Amino acid sequence: MAIRSKRLPVSEANGHQFVNNEAEVNVFNGEMYPAGFPFGGCRICGQHPTYEVVEEAAHVQEPCSHPDGITTTITLSVPSGKLLVSDNLRPVYNWGDDALVDYNCVLGRDRAIKAMAAIGCAFGPASDRSLGLYRTEQDRYIIATPWIDFDNDETPSIPDETCLAQICTDIWSYALADYEHWLSMGGDPETLDSGDTVVNVTPGTYQFVHHSGERGFDVDSEGTVIFAHVDRIA
Repeated sequence: MAIRSKRLPVSEANGHQFVNNEAEVNVFNGEMYPAGFPFGGCRICGQHPTYEVVEEAAHVQEPCSHPDGITTTITLSVPSGKLLVSDNLRPVYNWGDDALVDYNCVLGRDRAIKAMAAIGCAFGPASDRSLGLYRTEQDRYIIATPWIDFDNDETPSIPDETCLAQICTDIWSYALADYEHWLSMGGDPETLDSGDTVVNVTPGTYQFVHHSGERGFDVDSEGTVIFAHVDRIA
């Protein structure tokens, strides 16, 4: 039996965002899949939607649960005034995968961030580009990738002297915790390396506002890419 296939444009995505932003579906013998199948779930909610055909175009039937993306806000207590900055603080801090939806979607990463915050770690996803913790004002910071214009004077968009810690991006993440809490949870100083930094900050509670889940966030945009704002709030 011959396989009949074709592509249809998606004229109504119902708030979903697909892999590579491809607004098409593949049709195989009457079954419809997002372009990029099997990795064709919504990049925001992770749902593999169902479709109906309307005038030679596909309409997504179920709405996305977070059509504007997600801005994830958590708090971290740093009573010691020593902030451990790293790309990876596992296995001391880890989340239970069974409690999460797909980490490859924004909703899954939002839940991972919150699960890590609940056990004392300000975790967040990143890209594979240069990343650091920068002070912007007293008790205010950003976790960001500076823009460097190699066509002009190669001056970074964030002054080097404001960088308190460089963060390795080999595993595309950042992780921060109170140093004394990390020790109390079984952290071993002998396991720290040149990619881990202990930064002195004002003791208190810090709010992390993570932006990478917001719709329109672009790690390739010109200018400083801010993954998170960090402010002392108490």
